[in-house]
Amino acid sequence: MGRTLAVDPGSRRLGVAVSDPTGTIAQPLTVVSAQPSNTLIERLAALTREQEATALVVGLPRRLDGRLGPEAEAARRLADQLRRATGLKVTMVDERLSSAAAERALLSTGASRARRRRLSDQVAAALILQSFLDSAKPGG
Repeated sequence: MGRTLAVDPGSRRLGVAVSDPTGTIAQPLTVVSAQPSNTLIERLAALTREQEATALVVGLPRRLDGRLGPEAEAARRLADQLRRATGLKVTMVDERLSSAAAERALLSTGASRARRRRLSDQVAAALILQSFLDSAKPGG
């Protein structure tokens, strides 16, 4: 299957997670600053190459009622740019409540506020990726 890289888009920071080579387990990788915006796609493409990813997942931020807002349009643009820059398949995955779930997971570990702030984006990306990996399994 190969590694899959996931991006949790944001206006200031983007969380990044990667799967193991078998595509079974997601793990947080890093946080990428959204600025400078003119180099963002190349920085993400470089991470994709470094991790030897064969596919990409981008979180699609939907509103709680399921509608798409301006954040979703920005995520779609990001996915299209990544598809062109890497030549890889990019799948968009509903990311509703992933940030809240990441915050809860970090709280349950007793992480300090500063540590939660540092890790929440990449943990959210890992949750998005794990959801994708689980749904891609036979019978998932």
